[in-house]
Amino acid sequence: MNHELTIVKTADGSNTIFNSKVGENYHSRNGALQESKHVFVKSGLEYFLSANPQQKSISILEVGFGTGLNFLLSADFCSDNNININYTGVEAYPLSLEMVSATEYNEYVSAATWKSFIKHYSASLQQPVSINANCQLNVADTKLIDFTSTQQYDVIYFDAFASAHQPEMWNQEAIAHTLSFLKPGGVFVTYAITGNLKRIIKGLGLKVEKAPGAPGKREMLRACR
Repeated sequence: MNHELTIVKTADGSNTIFNSKVGENYHSRNGALQESKHVFVKSGLEYFLSANPQQKSISILEVGFGTGLNFLLSADFCSDNNININYTGVEAYPLSLEMVSATEYNEYVSAATWKSFIKHYSASLQQPVSINANCQLNVADTKLIDFTSTQQYDVIYFDAFASAHQPEMWNQEAIAHTLSFLKPGGVFVTYAITGNLKRIIKGLGLKVEKAPGAPGKREMLRACR
């Protein structure tokens, strides 16, 4: 698949990848770094920890692991705050190590986090790996609907391609399957917010709220179990 991928620069200077087959970017062209920090780290990870200040370990499930940017920023944040993080990504079409390296996200995270991620990325597609003393990573090389786990997660990052390009990721079945892995008290975040998505999640018994969006988007969705 990697011959269909091109590195492109976004408005905040950080890179993303354009997938010509899907017709979509992996991150917002208004700023890959800003979107990742705002939607997932701030509105998901930090929001959960602010509500659970005594918690010193956290589990995160990401649907659409992609370039690994959300993981890298989350791992760095948890290392800086001495929080243990168990991170699982779901990715049906994993990027090559060469493509991941070409994102140059080493500019935005610690040298140690980046070096360990690049060293262990390929292995993480097969089994859980330790990125540092605080962080474990596993990327499930599978379609979302085929993903299984006995683990429940504190936070879910839902970062699939937009529904216009990947509608099967946003239907009732896919969202219900994703939310089956969310712990009581857990938080689900995504950059998108549509009436249909809100109805699906509310119908599954979660509390849905509109949160301020990343640059280029007025709102995003956060839901709590």
